[in-house]
Amino acid sequence: MQVTVRDNNVEQALRVLKKKMQREGLFREMRARSSYEKPSEKRAREKAEAVRRQRKLARKRLQREGLLPAPKKAQRPR
Repeated sequence: MQVTVRDNNVEQALRVLKKKMQREGLFREMRARSSYEKPSEKRAREKAEAVRRQRKLARKRLQREGLLPAPKKAQRPR
C-alpha cells in the first residue's frame, strides 16, 4: 500500500493511509490474528456476518423499490 505525502503534510497522508487500511479490512484482520479463534467461534462469526450482509442487501433492495423509506440524511448546522 502506498500513499504520497504532499507538501510535507504527514497528518493528511496518515489519514489517507488509515482510510485505505480500513477499506481493505486490515484492522479487522490484525485484530482477528492477535489471538486464537476456535473453529466453532469462526463459523458462528462468519455466519453472523453473512446474515448481516444479506439483511443489508435486502433492506437496500426494498428501499430502491420504494417499499421502505430511505434513511434520513443528516443536515449540517449552518
